[in-house]
Amino acid sequence: MNKILGFIDSISLWNARIFQWLCVALVLLLSYEVMMRYVFNAPTIWVMQMSMMVGGSLIVMGWSYVHQQQAHVRVDVVYGRLSRKWQSLVNTVGAILFFFPFVGFLVYRAAIQAEYSLRMGERMSETAWYPPVFPMRVVVLIGLSLFLLQGIAQFVRDVQTLSKGKSDD
Repeated sequence: MNKILGFIDSISLWNARIFQWLCVALVLLLSYEVMMRYVFNAPTIWVMQMSMMVGGSLIVMGWSYVHQQQAHVRVDVVYGRLSRKWQSLVNTVGAILFFFPFVGFLVYRAAIQAEYSLRMGERMSETAWYPPVFPMRVVVLIGLSLFLLQGIAQFVRDVQTLSKGKSDD
């Protein structure tokens, strides 16, 4: 079980190492737009859409890493004062009641939207550039799936903590 959990963690870590470079791409894109708009007085029609796709991909692909690092925003007024076992209980109940139903539904809907987008050749109609939508839809599906996978790994660790009194990390 530990090898599987370690493998899931490594997927999240490698995913973060790869997609962190989208930050550089986003800064370059937006710098290019600022230069074109204010220095050359020639704004582009494609940078806004491209920066939204890059920024969205960065966020979606980072969810699994943030979850693996337990860095999501929490209200620690009570949770932070609990013992590890009680924190695991809160995490387990929260995963069953909220995380799995919500993220599972999002993965399901993302799969439907990605399939539809691929089949229909969907394009963004906000600009004259008309970029294809399916790459972003597929990235959202992959990001949500990795988030769900990391959530499963965390759930297993929390159940281990509850049953054994500690996790096998």
